[in-house]
This record gives sequence, structure tokens and C-alpha cells, in this order.
Amino acid sequence: MYSGQYNGKEYHPSDLQAVLKRSYAAGVERIIITAGSLSEARAALELARTDEQLFCTVGVHPTRCTEFESYSDGPEAYLAALQSLAVEGSAERKVVAIGECGLDYDRLQFCDRMTQLKYFRAQFQLAALTKLPMFLHLRAAADDFLEVICEQQSSMSAGVVHSFDGTAAELQSLLQFPNIYIGVNGCSLKTEENLAVVASIPEDRLMLETDCPWCEIRPSHASRAHVKTALPAKDKKKHDEESLVKGRNEPCNLVQVLEAVSGVRGVDAAVLSEAVWHTTFSVFFPS
Repeated sequence: MYSGQYNGKEYHPSDLQAVLKRSYAAGVERIIITAGSLSEARAALELARTDEQLFCTVGVHPTRCTEFESYSDGPEAYLAALQSLAVEGSAERKVVAIGECGLDYDRLQFCDRMTQLKYFRAQFQLAALTKLPMFLHLRAAADDFLEVICEQQSSMSAGVVHSFDGTAAELQSLLQFPNIYIGVNGCSLKTEENLAVVASIPEDRLMLETDCPWCEIRPSHASRAHVKTALPAKDKKKHDEESLVKGRNEPCNLVQVLEAVSGVRGVDAAVLSEAVWHTTFSVFFPS
């Protein structure tokens, strides 16, 4: 989308540099580019190398796990290629997490349950080797996810369950693991039930994210009432680099997530920001 292409159709020239400029102006100091496959991880690392404020992950999204088995040299070679990239990138301090990996039973049409489970487990090998934290995906699969996390605890230094929109009971189950953190974005803040769950996340286990270009806070979301900052946005057909694109999220909107979460929790945004910053740094950028 930041290259100007939406669903395979080009609407405008790449505006990635304008997006980054807006992000840094909004106070975003570091951005972790999420990869969901081997090819995406290679592209993410290449991009991260162009900017000292960009970093990335290496891993395979649950809906993409069929790529292990369709790889021309076989699943083990695919995993080995991921490992090589993760080791290379972590040595440069550019790859900061293994993922996005996990389970997604909402979209089994893309990858069946057993294949997801097999290659979710396999990616813990990468975490054990590199000692990197894990960037985790959980959708409608809490029981299996918790079982895997429990059995793989010794392989994982830490992990953040990103874009969390689970129940209060699921949250409490995750918090039983002291090295699991909870990532919150617009998709975590849709309903009043979501807001109640977010309000109960311990401050020292909370992280904030955008998951852009997805997961914006929309006018229909229960959290919207707490959002104070909104930059001008235009339809992609009327694009200019001074405005956001309607329906396309950007890292600069992290401030909206902060405003929403601090409002829901009834705390000062600056104080919450500082706390989340230190938590995030301790996991992804340890000294």
C-alpha cells in the first residue's frame, strides 16, 4: 500500500518516505516491520537496512504456513533459509523478533489447523537459536495456542501476542506466562468488551502498536471517543503526500492508540507512553 498499490492496482506513486517522515514527526522513534513469509522477511530486512530507525521480524504467519510445504527444496530448507536470515539480521541488530507466527483458526481456508500447528512449533527453533523474542498471532485458537506456548516455554525468551482481541479469560490465561506481553491496536479496541479487557492488562505487560496498514481506529469503534488526534486523510484516488490515505493506517497513528488506551484506563497518556516504551525496549531492544 505504501508503494501505491491496493489489491493489485496502482493508485499513486510510492509515498513510503512521506509516511516515515510523518511517523517520526509524531514521535515514533523505532518501527518494527512485520514479515509473514520468507520473501517478506527478505524484503523487510532489506528495507530496514536503509534507515537506522527501521527494524524487522523474520517468520511465517499462520495463514502462510503452506509455503513451508510448497517450497521447491522442501520444508526443512525453507526453515533453514528463515534461520539464516534471522541469524544474519540479528547480528546486524536489525532483526529483533521471530514472527509473525502463531495460530489463526478464523482463516482456515488459507491453511489448515494441523499445518499451522506444525510450523508454529517449528519456528520456536528459530527463537531458541537466536534468543530473539517472538511476535505472536492469535485468532480463535486460544486453547491450542496456550498448549503450544506451555510446551515451548524453554525455547522462548519472551513473546508479545499482538493485535489482541481476546476475552478476559484468555487474557488471564496468557498472563500466567511471565514472559508473555499483550500488544494492543485499533483491532483490540472495537467494542466495549474489548475496552474492558484492555483496561485490565497490567501496565508492565502492555505494548501499543498500529499493525499498519491495517487495524486503524475507525469512527465506529468504541474507543474512538477517546481519540483526540486526527491528521487529514484523502481517498487514494486523490492522493497527495501531505495527507493520510483513507482506510490505510500509518505508524503516526500510534498516538491514537495511546490516546484511546490511556483514556480507557483513566491514566495520563505521557505516563503510560513512558511505561510502555520501557517495556517494549526491554523486550525488543535490550542493551
